[in-house]
Amino acid sequence: MPLAGIAGIEKPGGGENNALVLGAEMFEADSQLVLDEYLSGQIKEEHLLKEGKVWPNYKTDYAPLVNFARDNSMPFIATNIPRRYASIVARDGLAGLEKVDNKAKQFIAPLPVQVDFELPSYKEMAEMMGGQMPSAHGGQSMVEAQAIKDATMAYFISKSMVSGKVFYHINGSFHSKDNEGIIWYLKKSNPELRIRTIAVVEQDSLEEVEEDYKNQADFIIIVPSDMTKTY
Repeated sequence: MPLAGIAGIEKPGGGENNALVLGAEMFEADSQLVLDEYLSGQIKEEHLLKEGKVWPNYKTDYAPLVNFARDNSMPFIATNIPRRYASIVARDGLAGLEKVDNKAKQFIAPLPVQVDFELPSYKEMAEMMGGQMPSAHGGQSMVEAQAIKDATMAYFISKSMVSGKVFYHINGSFHSKDNEGIIWYLKKSNPELRIRTIAVVEQDSLEEVEEDYKNQADFIIIVPSDMTKTY
């Protein structure tokens, strides 16, 4: 997985200016109940680890954020599409979701989802796939799988935003680099949103951001290429 990109989204309006709503790609939308139970102290961490479909790097990389939300009574939103539905799209394209039960669709961005195949990041993905994926739709279905993740994360971010609060979202960098992906869907639903992105990039030299990274986000954090990885 690429190093994490982070989006800070603010909905203009009144409210507590310093209040946060947290969310992350690392939790799938159908894990919201178990996540809420942990945040409220109803269940122990062992149950979250077992039933929340956490990633292998949970304890080292994002448990501190979840626990920060718990300790400060902040919401933490599970924004990602359940992986089983993303797998359907990767195999059959977005049309594959037409057969999904209506109860399941509560965990997915409202259908139909528009995909702009001309976005540079999606074009880059399609070129990387080269139509060689084991799918009837080749590279296009993989782009649609990426897009349904982006659209779903944007949907649950939008749904959970509160006027005057900042939504702080953690996701893989490809989902928000160059202000595309999640950002494209957020802006499509609400052009008035104030959004700032942060990207973490690896470089041998820490003196200056390399040219290829300069426009990936509003703020760039450089880390050494030999930095210890946890995932």
